[in-house]
Amino acid sequence: MSGDHGPHIIVPAALKVLSENEDLQVIFVGDEAVLNQELGHQPPKVIQRISITHATQRVEMDDPPSRALRNKRDSSMRIAINLVKEGKADACVSAGNTGALMATARYVLKTLPGIDRPAIITALPNMQGTSTHVLDLGANIDSTPEQLFQFAVMGSVLTQAVDNLPNPRIGLLNIGQEEIKGNERVKEAAKLISSSSNINYIGFVEGDDIYKGIVDVVVCDGFVGNVALKTTEGVAKMISHYVKQSFTKNWLTRLAAIVSLPILNNLRQKIDPRRYNGASLLGLRGIVIKSHGSADILSFSHAIKEALIEVQKNVPSQIKQQLGILLSERRRIE
Repeated sequence: MSGDHGPHIIVPAALKVLSENEDLQVIFVGDEAVLNQELGHQPPKVIQRISITHATQRVEMDDPPSRALRNKRDSSMRIAINLVKEGKADACVSAGNTGALMATARYVLKTLPGIDRPAIITALPNMQGTSTHVLDLGANIDSTPEQLFQFAVMGSVLTQAVDNLPNPRIGLLNIGQEEIKGNERVKEAAKLISSSSNINYIGFVEGDDIYKGIVDVVVCDGFVGNVALKTTEGVAKMISHYVKQSFTKNWLTRLAAIVSLPILNNLRQKIDPRRYNGASLLGLRGIVIKSHGSADILSFSHAIKEALIEVQKNVPSQIKQQLGILLSERRRIE
């Protein structure tokens, strides 16, 4: 019910994914009358895979997380996460308030054993035609070395599952690649990560390495990660602005735009942020996916597909198992 567009976008996005995945079932959580209106008349084979759970409240985009937790227990967000806890849903996908979603998910689902705090992770395109996963993107602004180690484990497991990489390369975001660079927190985190034999740690990486394709997972605290993400989005918008401006200066540049259209369309496909929508809240005892609030139908459908993959790969269970192995290994060394 939340996000910038609410059920007007979310319902058709879910119907799109339903048409592509015969085993999928969708529970829409929100105002039943509104949802029924958005659903309209669907064929029986679709209706039988859809259900609606009514919610009398919704979390607004500007609601503080504390208000969402205390005063909106019958919100669509809270009920959707409750369904995951109760085992009635395998995953929750929301375009709502990020802070409220994280706070509610952490309160209801709790964190996995050995995980101090959940982290937000998403994939970004790179120059190798693959993607680079980055975490944390804003859930924790002041992470300890131990928490950065936990992020590395979670990022490694997710990337193995989602991208089918048997041994993903893990890098720690820093202001330089040399061992002497960075603050004490990052240096200590590097020692913890590098001491784990099951993590393919390649060392420190810099901001521009995210897009080179030389690393599969980039680990950082939420303050740094969020700034990096928002900077990326800003640069992408600036480039798009100048490209459009350059191609519309006069009739010659418009003609050049027509000739270049196949190249431009190919470029747009590769870097289209809608195709990378769906940030996972890792470290919880359940799967919760955060979509951009401004997501359109294509964008939100990709967030649902991210949830599908994580359900099929049972990502929380894999994180729990891998973290248990690594913590046992560290105790033996100590």
